[in-house]
Amino acid sequence: MKLEVEIKQQKFRNEYHKLAVNVIYTYGWLMNSQSKLFTKYQITGNQYNILRILRGQYPNPATINLLKERMLDKMSDASRLVERLRIKGFVKRNLSLDDRRRVDVIITEKGLKLLLEMDKLNEKYDSLFENLSESEAKKLNELLDKLRG
Repeated sequence: MKLEVEIKQQKFRNEYHKLAVNVIYTYGWLMNSQSKLFTKYQITGNQYNILRILRGQYPNPATINLLKERMLDKMSDASRLVERLRIKGFVKRNLSLDDRRRVDVIITEKGLKLLLEMDKLNEKYDSLFENLSESEAKKLNELLDKLRG
């Protein structure tokens, strides 16, 4: 649906202003859609992002700093997210033997099983983009990369 209809606004300063509003609105739409998919698993998008990073590192641990660098949402508090995942049993935290200030985080078997189950959501998530052809998705990816410079 057209942005103007969705937000009930007909005029924008210019196409750049409309683009900014459209990207922000679309981000919210995607996050709400993702949140609905994740409700069953009682996990947030940011927690899911951390688990996916840790699965990519597995069997090696990751530091909190590495998680911060690789997270999609740079404003997230990785330490707090890791603690919530630890309480749920999805990750373990260990003080580094080399540097007592450093905390190593590793995904648990329970966390790996959760991700394996959540992998079944991939088709549902991909269906959010069904209004775009694969070539349109590729072009949009290129344009978004270009936008960020």
